[in-house]
Amino acid sequence: MQSETAQAAGLALLCMAIVGLIDNFVVIIAEEAGLWQFHLVRAVMVCSFLAVLSRIFGWRLRPKSWWRVVVRSACGGVAMAIYFGSLSLLSIAQAGAGLFTAPIFVLLFSVLFFGQRIGLWRVLAALVGFAGAVLVLRPDPQALSAVSLLPVAAGLSWALAALTTRQLCAEETTATLLFGFFGALGFIGAVGLLYISVQGAPANWQEEAAFFARGWVTPTPRFWFWVGVQATGSVIAIGCLTRAYQIGETSYVAPFEYSFLIFAGFWAWVIWGDTLDVWAFLGIGAIVVSGSVIALRTRDA
Repeated sequence: MQSETAQAAGLALLCMAIVGLIDNFVVIIAEEAGLWQFHLVRAVMVCSFLAVLSRIFGWRLRPKSWWRVVVRSACGGVAMAIYFGSLSLLSIAQAGAGLFTAPIFVLLFSVLFFGQRIGLWRVLAALVGFAGAVLVLRPDPQALSAVSLLPVAAGLSWALAALTTRQLCAEETTATLLFGFFGALGFIGAVGLLYISVQGAPANWQEEAAFFARGWVTPTPRFWFWVGVQATGSVIAIGCLTRAYQIGETSYVAPFEYSFLIFAGFWAWVIWGDTLDVWAFLGIGAIVVSGSVIALRTRDA
């Protein structure tokens, strides 16, 4: 059991390292096309890739339980759609701080709905990790509004995706869950494109939230390349995270997602030259402490 917990933690960290790298290039994709086109094209790439690999290696894509995989895929797809959509309406600080409420929801739901005993140390560690995320991102309290709750909704939905991965889909293959997750994102992307093509987006969105409001545009070679990078990195990263939640207890694995902030900050420094201030380093320290406590407290205490 302890070896599986350690393996799950390692897989989660690998996922965050990859995502922290590839998400730095979303700004390039945003210059070429819109959010919904990005989701649709990436999903087609990933699902096609998985279909080919399943033929070669004999992977099973067909779910053992359709409704369970659909529920899990819908939770994950909605979470990412809300999160990326909120980025066009809010600052990255507000959106990120809201999304990183997910481990708190995981702990809460684990107690309320699954009767798990979490233990004081893990509760405190999750709270410390969240406080660290806020220190890194520092959302402006004066700018909060009803719209600011959108990323929190994304965090709630992502927590449900994490919980259903182990509680409902433990017997499904990683390939099945990957196919379902990206299939849900592709469906959401297609619906978004259809809505914009029929109804159009509000005029003010074209300036304030162009990534969210843009319909289909002719893909450029630059777009194809970076979406291909995203697709390749995403299928590896989400595959690692999915497997982590399948073999590790959800409340143990979830706080390791905070490490995304460390990796994203590191890659932003390497690629773009972005630097962090003292508060950000304090926040990263809190995140590291949080993850270390979760890793060491393999029993409730």
